[in-house]
Amino acid sequence: AKVIGNDVDSDLAVIKIEAKMLYPIKLGDSTTLQIGDVIFAIGNPFGIGETATQGIISALNKNKVGINRYENYIQTDASINPGNSGGALVDSRGELIGINSAILSRSGGNNGIGFAIPVKMVQNVVEKLITDGKVVRGYLGVAIDDLNKEVSNLYNHKEGALVLNVAKDTPALKFGIKRGDLIFAINNQMVKDRTDLQNRIASFQPNEKISLQIERNKKDITVEIVLGNRAGLS
Repeated sequence: AKVIGNDVDSDLAVIKIEAKMLYPIKLGDSTTLQIGDVIFAIGNPFGIGETATQGIISALNKNKVGINRYENYIQTDASINPGNSGGALVDSRGELIGINSAILSRSGGNNGIGFAIPVKMVQNVVEKLITDGKVVRGYLGVAIDDLNKEVSNLYNHKEGALVLNVAKDTPALKFGIKRGDLIFAINNQMVKDRTDLQNRIASFQPNEKISLQIERNKKDITVEIVLGNRAGLS
């Protein structure tokens, strides 16, 4: 196979296989999944050959796992072992809903806690890799944190990403984002926490114009921002 491109931050790559009689899997919709849905994990665990295991969706939107920079995992109790990574996670209709990525295990074997990258994120990354051979992401230029109990009483909104610092020579500084701002929505879609904000900003293209809904001094304001390019930044 030929490597078309890879993205370290999401742990995804696109390869091209020169072969005939290959049929693409039908893509599902990972945004409609619910906890308890029956799923199947397909892979090659321990190199023993193609295997399918059954389980359910244990949790959704899992982040802060510490595996990749951009995380929004589907958690499943289907048996996922070394060799399953890169395999398909499919729903009961056989549609692709995720790519098996990792397990949480002290022994190195399956403990019933596996993670898969949702197909929506996969599509976004894959399209960019095929088009450009790399993934370029929008860049805001802020240090952010979750809204914790100690400071939540200072804000009307109880969810969002709290701006701790604004870096120099960044879109955030240029367009007026300030330390202490609570970013609670992007393009009028609510932001849950700092990871949600990070993933959403990364889904936009550099130079794309977005609208941030911000709470500042208990007042809601809207700031229009043209994003920068995250390429080359740590």
